[in-house]
Amino acid sequence: MNFGFSEEQEELRSAVRRFLEDKSPVVEVRRLMETTEGYDEAVWSQMANQLGLQAMTIPEEYGGAGFGYVELVVVLEEMGRFLLCAPYFSTVALAANALLHSGDEAAKADFLPGIASGETIATLAFTEPSGRWDLDSIELEASSSGGSYSLSGTKSFVLDGHTASLVLVAARSGSGLSLFAVEGEASGLTRTPLATMDQTRKQAKLEFDSVPARLIGPEGGAAQVLEKTLDLAAVALAAEQVGGAQRVLEMSVDYAKSRIQFGRPIGSFQAIKHKCADMLLEVESAKSAAYYAGWAASEDNDELAVTASLAKAYCSEAYFHAAAENIQIHGGIGFTWEHDAHLYFKRAKSSELILGDPAYHRELLAQRIGI
Repeated sequence: MNFGFSEEQEELRSAVRRFLEDKSPVVEVRRLMETTEGYDEAVWSQMANQLGLQAMTIPEEYGGAGFGYVELVVVLEEMGRFLLCAPYFSTVALAANALLHSGDEAAKADFLPGIASGETIATLAFTEPSGRWDLDSIELEASSSGGSYSLSGTKSFVLDGHTASLVLVAARSGSGLSLFAVEGEASGLTRTPLATMDQTRKQAKLEFDSVPARLIGPEGGAAQVLEKTLDLAAVALAAEQVGGAQRVLEMSVDYAKSRIQFGRPIGSFQAIKHKCADMLLEVESAKSAAYYAGWAASEDNDELAVTASLAKAYCSEAYFHAAAENIQIHGGIGFTWEHDAHLYFKRAKSSELILGDPAYHRELLAQRIGI
């Protein structure tokens, strides 16, 4: 088994990195994180039209590029490196995956082409005020009348929920857990942006008051679809975390080489050496976990469920530790608003909690391997 990236995949990485160096410098990240929308519409369109990033894993029959999950891992790693402010994760890793595995051919034909072209911003409304990511926590109610459905209840911490034109909602109907599609501007839907620690990734509270909805897939058959979607999203988020962790490692090493104290670079002191060495070990291990999970997702084999939780748990802790150590190595300047270290620290903490924290995924992993 070869875990090296192909020449084409490395070319993809280079193209995405060049694009993000131009479109997502830290100055632009700081500008966008102060806006309510949290992204640049022109850049979003360029991502779709010039690079085809939104179409990456969507089959060609729905207007996509038909690439595998390994290519998506490459793309998200670079996005994590640059703290891209865009609704990409919510649209591609959450909503598109849910549609792809819903088994609803009509819904795929109706919604996936818009996602692939960049015209549709989509998200998955899963969590409720409890903030839990397990299926048992879903309480939002779906009622039916004459073959039509309506939703009532509250979803919270919905990624890009206030800007999405398509919201996929996990709800409980008479037959059990079901998946529904709701238009972003549907009547009865109130969307409120939330104040978050990580300003580079927007979240919203969605309140449903008899909101008309379209059933996706069979009624009561969404449990497996949602489990698969969350596993694939966990792999995608792990890749993003790896990109951020690699970047803060580079920031730490560069500063340790250039910061002079007592007449010598601080990187020559044993304490700093050990911090950087420990970070390197954790970052490289996180890459191995994320890449293996990406391979399992691309192959769609039985290892996905196990490797997804493993990667999410390990990459979350590795990124958060690297981001925290980056601040320590920078000393006083690392605690200032002007320095970029806090942006990665906040993204690391936010990403640690999204889709479930490491403790949750370790418990899930134990259950899945029968411990």
